Amino acid sequence: MDNPAATLHCPNYRCQAANPPVNKFCQNCRTPLKRRYLWALGSGLEAYQLESVIANRYVLVNERILLDTKPATPPDTPQEIPPELLPYLRLSPYGLHIPQVYGRLTGSGEHPGSQIWLLEEAPIQETDAAGSQGQLFPPLSRVWKEAPAIRQLNWLWQIANLWQPLSHEGVATSLLNPNWLRPEGSILHLLELRRDAAPTLKQLGQCWSQFIPEASSPATQFLDQLCDQLIQGKIRTAEQLVGLLDQAIKDCGQWQSRRYQIFTSTDSGPVRHHNEDACYPPIGQLQSPSTDENALAIVCDGIGGHEGGEIASGLAINILREQVERLNFDRDHWNPTHLTLQLEQAACAANDAISQQNDSEYRSERQRMGTTLVMAQTSAHEIYITHVGDSRVYWVTRQGCHQITQDDDLASREVRLGYTFYRYAVRQPSSGSLIQALGMASSTTLHPTTQRFILDEDSVFLLCSDGLSDHDRVEQYWQTEILPILDGQVDVPTAAEHLIEIANRQNGHDNVTLALIYCQVTASGDTKPTELAPPQPESLPLPITSQMPTVAAIVPSQQKTQQLIRPKRRPWGLLLAIVVLLVVGAGMAYLLLPRRWIQGFVSQSSNSDPPVSVSVTPSPTARSTPTPETVSSLENLTLMQVTRSTIINSEGQDVPLLLRLKPPEENLSPIRLVPRGSVLQVIRQSSDSGEDDWLKLRVCSAGTRSADTQSVQTAIEQSANSTPESPTLSDAKERGNIYPQVQPGDRGWIKVVNIRSNFELNFNPTSEQLGVCTSEPPSEASTPALSSPKSP
Repeated sequence: MDNPAATLHCPNYRCQAANPPVNKFCQNCRTPLKRRYLWALGSGLEAYQLESVIANRYVLVNERILLDTKPATPPDTPQEIPPELLPYLRLSPYGLHIPQVYGRLTGSGEHPGSQIWLLEEAPIQETDAAGSQGQLFPPLSRVWKEAPAIRQLNWLWQIANLWQPLSHEGVATSLLNPNWLRPEGSILHLLELRRDAAPTLKQLGQCWSQFIPEASSPATQFLDQLCDQLIQGKIRTAEQLVGLLDQAIKDCGQWQSRRYQIFTSTDSGPVRHHNEDACYPPIGQLQSPSTDENALAIVCDGIGGHEGGEIASGLAINILREQVERLNFDRDHWNPTHLTLQLEQAACAANDAISQQNDSEYRSERQRMGTTLVMAQTSAHEIYITHVGDSRVYWVTRQGCHQITQDDDLASREVRLGYTFYRYAVRQPSSGSLIQALGMASSTTLHPTTQRFILDEDSVFLLCSDGLSDHDRVEQYWQTEILPILDGQVDVPTAAEHLIEIANRQNGHDNVTLALIYCQVTASGDTKPTELAPPQPESLPLPITSQMPTVAAIVPSQQKTQQLIRPKRRPWGLLLAIVVLLVVGAGMAYLLLPRRWIQGFVSQSSNSDPPVSVSVTPSPTARSTPTPETVSSLENLTLMQVTRSTIINSEGQDVPLLLRLKPPEENLSPIRLVPRGSVLQVIRQSSDSGEDDWLKLRVCSAGTRSADTQSVQTAIEQSANSTPESPTLSDAKERGNIYPQVQPGDRGWIKVVNIRSNFELNFNPTSEQLGVCTSEPPSEASTPALSSPKSP
């Protein structure tokens, strides 16, 4: 047909046949026709009328909503990234809630100057209750009063979890716009992001106050008190806010019951002679735990070729099962952060077991065997998803299907670092190269990701290897193959069988393995809703954050990936010119200025920042936030007190503050946790300035943990005498890979960049805080100079 608006092209990249818009399946290859709706940013779209065709592919179906009629054709993705779009890229790990940049729409014909940016995964429903297509989901304010207490608190809990990463990117004000908060069932989406003045938790409390009058009766008083505490400043951090909502949601979760059905299946595929994948529970057996009994499912995609990948995946399954069986799921001692840490450490234990077998068999580089991992563990009203590699987990509800894991590949890393758009990155030859997998290196370089979600509605979770997820097969077939499970039209084993057939027929290039978890949520007949207990910030335990070290690039598998060779975009010419000008200017100043001026300036500089010693008693009200500039001027014997035991990594996530006991270039250096309240003494700093510089420190005294976390503290103390550099498998099981705490007298290294907001320089130390630092400073004669620090 002449008018592209009258045709919808097949999303199958091998077909792309044109179809009438009323078709649900491609008339050529029978692939379900995906309707990809996009949200438009920028100006220029108002010049077009509804049903207009833009750029020969996009149809304007509603105000700022477009339909891509050619979803298999890559969109326009320029290499230059506007600054206002960087938060979308850096927040890509939160893609369940935040839309991602799809591409650029440049006007032509009558509107050549317009430039519009398109967002995918925006809260747009394909068909609403009235049958209209391409409509936004209703705003939170409209659906709020119809939701039960657990759903209302779940929405607020998601906002609280987004507060810190969005604040880190300067876009947290987006969470205060009620019109941009669009729920899709239990999942809360943001329509778009906007930079503005940094909002406070007080403003968040004021925003939430509007929901109190229409809150569900069991949650009304709790929400009223919660908002009051936010406004009065009694809740100081987003972490505290999440903890308070966690406690309330736990109480609400007792008013519901959950029942699971689990089924796994695997197939070698039409072209592979052996199957490197593994899964749990055993394939072909429908598991139906009793009501509210915890459920576990694991999928591992082996890497390493014949007699390699299948060994790694099978070993990972066995170790993970052993680790999870030891976890405490007692509701009376429920601690979601602790459980998250334990699940990540279980992944580390499996990693170490595979890595040690590689080492014992002298496997190196591409000969090393490994495996990806996706694991789902339910606990009461929650499900925990642990992930390493490019196997995926999808969350299917009656409203939609969402990928909730982000691939550990080069394309996703490029996006997360803000280098390029995803739709451009995936077209590069090495985009699918893995940056990490279990077994490729020590756990010190592993970054397992564990997310948790509230279960308050019927859902299906699909865990699968890339043999199924490649080429968007799940997105294309979830409505026909998975959604019927929720309506009772198809049982779980039949759905799994159909998905295996689709993977072999439509992809067919790899093994395929999947696990389906069907969760049914019903009202509990045993427990009736009651008024929720008031929020009590003082009762919250000291947070325990999980270890998420910097991810090192893993040597890709010969079967699955290729080495990435990407020129780094650095403005070296400009930097070199600036350095030359600075050097020339300094030389001229030295030659031309009178010597007494220079000496006076040096004298003033040296007196402006006197070192803190035991005899100095600064004002207790004087507080300062160290910056790289102040750190660079630190002298020997400077004291600092740790004010926060966690730092924010490049992904906006909280990770522990760690002390390396050996110079940073020794990659397997033992690591110790630095708790809040510890007092450290600066011994030496590296000679070069910059964010990769390191400070050598001595621990004067170590902070303490509250009694609420005594069980974790005990586990840490038990591991104090272990050897972190090369733990045995039995050691890893016993100590759970939890790092021991620093002890007075310990010496080690911390990055300068981590000093920014975690230390107080101006404080009045007590003799107890000074600890071992009341003695003479340690000699550095035997310590080698650190000329070229490396990232751990």
